[in-house]
Amino acid sequence: MKPTPLPEKALKLGKAVIIADLHLGYEVSMAREGFYLPRVFGEVVRRLKLLLKRERPKTLVIDGDLKHSFVPEWREKRELRAFVEEVAPLVDELILVRGNHDVGTLWLRELGVEVVDELELAGWKLVHGHKLVEGERFIIGHEHPSIRLRDEVGALLKVPVFLMGEELIVLPAFSPWAYGNDVLREIVSPFLRVHEISDARVLVPLEDELLDFGKLADLNRALASL
Repeated sequence: MKPTPLPEKALKLGKAVIIADLHLGYEVSMAREGFYLPRVFGEVVRRLKLLLKRERPKTLVIDGDLKHSFVPEWREKRELRAFVEEVAPLVDELILVRGNHDVGTLWLRELGVEVVDELELAGWKLVHGHKLVEGERFIIGHEHPSIRLRDEVGALLKVPVFLMGEELIVLPAFSPWAYGNDVLREIVSPFLRVHEISDARVLVPLEDELLDFGKLADLNRALASL
């Protein structure tokens, strides 16, 4: 079954919608370090609910890093509970594939969330992507893939991207705070080191459409020549 990328930084696979890297509670973590950011929880939930109402999937899979803090705390737990209460009624199944940030999330099973470390779905293995596992075709998050582009006045812009390969698909982060890692300069996930990604198509989600920037290797050469 062929996965379909969506402009909302999500992937549709059969009757499932897959997103990754929401990093709920990020603002709380930053406030502890003295950086105060506006709360985006309501906007994240609103965007996701609109997507689910349009696509009407049976299953929502969060492919890791539903939350941000490595240290569980009460404010984060309250936000996670609110998230599940808002989203779960729109799907038959809500599955969390645990990422490296998802410590202390097993209690979500009390709310009906299935919490796993990996998931087989329509011939693909879904893991977060922070550590290697055995398999043939993978859908991962973790990388927060992006590329840097220059606008018409020469300013650098970093935009999130999908990397769509035959054996590896890398999802952009769903969080608006996850600005992304420029995959033309640096690689974070070990999956991108062991899988050939030069032929992966680079898709940029933009409002209600996806822009196809071609193969990663071709894009790299084009940007290097500018």
